[in-house]
Order: sequence, then structure tokens, then C-alpha cells
Amino acid sequence: MDRPVRAHPGGDRGRCRHSDAGVSALLIAGTTSDAGKSMVVAGLCRLLARKGIRVAPFKAQNMSNNSAVTVEGGEIGRAQAMQARAAGLAPSVRFNPVLLKPGSDRTSQLVVRGQVAGTMAAGDYLTRRRRLAEVVNADLESLRAEFDVVICEGAGSPAEINLRATDLANMGLARAGGLPVVVVGDIDRGGLLAHLFGTVAVLEPQDQKLISGFLVNKFRGDPALLEPGLRQLQELSGRPTYGVIPYLDGLWLDTEDSLSVQAGQALGRPIEPRGADWLTVAAVRLPRISNSTDVEALACEPGVAVRWVADAAEIAEADVVVVPGSKATVSDLGWLRERGLADVVRAHAAAGRPVLGVCGGFQMLCRSIEDVVESGSGRVEGLGLLDADIVFEREKTLRHWDTPLHGYEIHHGQVTRSAETDWLGVGLRRGAVYGTHWHGLLDNDEVRRGWLTEAAAAAGRSGFEVAGDISVTARRDGQLDLMADALTDHVDLDALLGLLDGVPARPVIGTSLGSVGT
Repeated sequence: MDRPVRAHPGGDRGRCRHSDAGVSALLIAGTTSDAGKSMVVAGLCRLLARKGIRVAPFKAQNMSNNSAVTVEGGEIGRAQAMQARAAGLAPSVRFNPVLLKPGSDRTSQLVVRGQVAGTMAAGDYLTRRRRLAEVVNADLESLRAEFDVVICEGAGSPAEINLRATDLANMGLARAGGLPVVVVGDIDRGGLLAHLFGTVAVLEPQDQKLISGFLVNKFRGDPALLEPGLRQLQELSGRPTYGVIPYLDGLWLDTEDSLSVQAGQALGRPIEPRGADWLTVAAVRLPRISNSTDVEALACEPGVAVRWVADAAEIAEADVVVVPGSKATVSDLGWLRERGLADVVRAHAAAGRPVLGVCGGFQMLCRSIEDVVESGSGRVEGLGLLDADIVFEREKTLRHWDTPLHGYEIHHGQVTRSAETDWLGVGLRRGAVYGTHWHGLLDNDEVRRGWLTEAAAAAGRSGFEVAGDISVTARRDGQLDLMADALTDHVDLDALLGLLDGVPARPVIGTSLGSVGT
């Protein structure tokens, strides 16, 4: 049944177009990973949803160990769950039909429509591409038929021409769906004008024709100094820049890309304590870290300073140690031992100071891990800080909880024996050592405040005071609004959203740099 077509925020120009293939969609690609694609997609979803337009996010294929559980009991990239929230939707497997979770430099766990479909090496991709493309294209078309607008996010960069033959998320998706493409780049890293021009120039002509224009992200300084460069870029490429988005210090929650999680890096912007003492948190930056977002709730609290660490001295100096999730639990446990971090974590716990393990980190704290599923290592000795045993099951546990606490579980490992005290019905504890399989547990404000009070006491920080007015959920929603407001204030939305009516005619860049052909 036909639905009324809603106007774009810019006015009468650029109405959502129904077609035989469905309704309007566009693709936000990037010059690099962490260029700002996820932020732009979330911001567009938020600002369209605020205007009553039914919008959905879509990422054909994601490669990330930060994931979330959907309403169907499946697994998708966390960024797509965040974008769904921006659109006012519950997360669904349709928003990210293919998810690759790297377990090593050469292999990844393949998740299709939310469920594990095996392990895939890089060389296996070509043989599976046809089936994965069918899944991706079917899910995109179903969303285009159901929603007024679908905002798609690319993966990595479309300029990875060595991967073009197997591409599902960038120009392969755009070509299959007839999608206009906007390329966003991070100017804070330098060289952006070359990145934008070069991204178009290396593409084959049919792909170039789908590149409609550019967005500049993370700009600091006077836009007037950049304007001549953007004008020359348009002359050279035949494509406009739709906006220059400033660097926003407030955007740090729900980071997905590993480039945003580096050892030695402080998380967020620490807020002055309410009491006399700070509480310092060392979050271990594991090589195959997953769901690194679990510690973000701590960084929202006044007086809590969270830092990603991979150095024994930094762990020894911290008040609290958090061992986060891992996509390669046994391998990362071995890394802890090789780096001397395991002994420091044990010493920290032996001194009665707090240690928290989440999911894979929880499993590492236990007495033993038996794994014939993820690593094939069999039985290995854990850190022994919790008297419990873990056995990896082939069937992955995927659960989403909403009451009385909210959180989600994504794990193969199961607790098969425990002599420890129950912790909140969602984990185990021994003194100041805590472990849970739940992701997002610390987003529960009362749970976080209670745990921080216990942790500060165990760390000897009697002057630390927990704030009673911090809502992590409100902080996450506020960040989504910040994204939408930044796009509203700094992007020509009439022109950008006008692309939803179809792909505009754009020239093909010739083989001689600096020339423009048609």
C-alpha cells in the first residue's frame, strides 16, 4: 500500500522518492576508518527522526568486535545499535546483516543476520561473496520498502581498490542499489584534500559517477582558510563539499573503531570530583579487545579518570583495574602473561584493590578456561582471582536484558563451576574482585554508583564521592543530539538530502591528475 511521501527538512525540494526498487537511500563513505562515517549516519538519522521522517540505518558489512544484541536475539555492530537509537528504533539484525569479528590478523568470526556462520579467512571471502551479497541486497531493499529514508554507512574506504571485486559495503553496495555516495574525511589527520580527490580518482568510471560530493569532519580553526582549498577541490573533481563539521570534544561515547582505543589514551574528558579524591581506572587495552564501550560509563562520572593502558607500571599505579572483553580470550590472556601484566593484576587484587573483569576479561580472572571453540587450546589456567571454571560452548549466548537491569550478553564461555559469591545476580565476586558476562552493566546508574562506592573504599579513596545526578543514558542521547545539531549548523542539508531524489550527474576524473573528463 502506498504511503504519503514526506518532505525533506530543507523544504519542498528533495522529496523522498518511491521507485520500483523501494524508497530513498544514500551512502556515507569515508576516506579512512574512523573518518566520521558512523557519526554522520547517526546525526542524519537523529535529525530526520526529530522531524517525523521514518529513517533507518544500514551497514551492509561491519568489521568490529564492538557489538550489541538485537530484538531478534542476534548480533550487530554497536555503531548500528547506536544509529538505531538515533532513529528511535530498537536494534535489528537488518541494520547490519554481515558482521566480521576479527579473532586474529587473518581470520574472523562471520556473523550473518545476527548468528554465527563460521570462521572465515581473508582468502575465503571471494567464494562467499555471492551469498553474502544476496543477503545484503535483500535486507537493504526490505528497509527501503518499509522506511521513508535509509542512511547507509560504508566500511573502511571505497579507495581500497584491491578489495573492489568482493566489496559489499562501499561501491559494491552503491552500484547494486543505485545509491548516491558522500565521502567524509577527517581533516584533523592532515592531507584531507588529497584523500578526497584521490578517493574519487582511483575508482573506475561507473563508481566515480556515484560519488556526489564530500563532507569535511573534525575541523579546527577558521573555515575561511579552508575555503580556497575546497573551491579548488570542486574545480578538480567536479563535486561540491556539503559542509565542514567542527571538531567536537563531546563525541567520545560509543566509539567503534579500534583506532579510537589506544594504550596511553584518556577516555572522555574527566570531570572534577565532587569530593576530595579522584578515582583512577586502568582499562587494559587488550590486542583483541571487544566491547571497549563498557568502561565509558565510568568516564561519565565526576572524579573518575579512565585511561587505556598496556603497561605494567600504569596498572600498578591505578586505583581500579578493568579487564574488558576479548574476541580471543585465551590469546589475550597469554598476552597479559607475556607483557608481565598478569602478575601486576594479581598483585593489585592481592592488596585488596578492586579488579573488574567483563565477559572475556571475567573469564581470564577465573581458575581455568577450557576452549576448543575459539582458540582450540583446550584447558588453560586462568589468573585464579575467582574460584570458578569456564567452558566454551559452540552455541554462542546472545541475550538482551531490560528488567530489572538492562544489559546484554555475547559469549561462548559458560561458568560451569563456582565457589564464589553471587554479584547482583549477573556475576561473581570475591572481596574486591568482580566478574560479569554482562555488557552495559555499568550503564545502570544505581549499579555503577554502588560499585564505585565499594571500589573507592577498597582503593582507600575515602574522599571520593559518587555523584547522584549522572545518567549515562541521557549522556548517550545528548551525544546523538549533538551530532544532529552539528550537521544542522554546518552542513547544507538541502543539498545533501536532495541526493535522496537520485544520483546527480558528476564528471569522471581523467587519468591525468588535475584533469576533469566527462
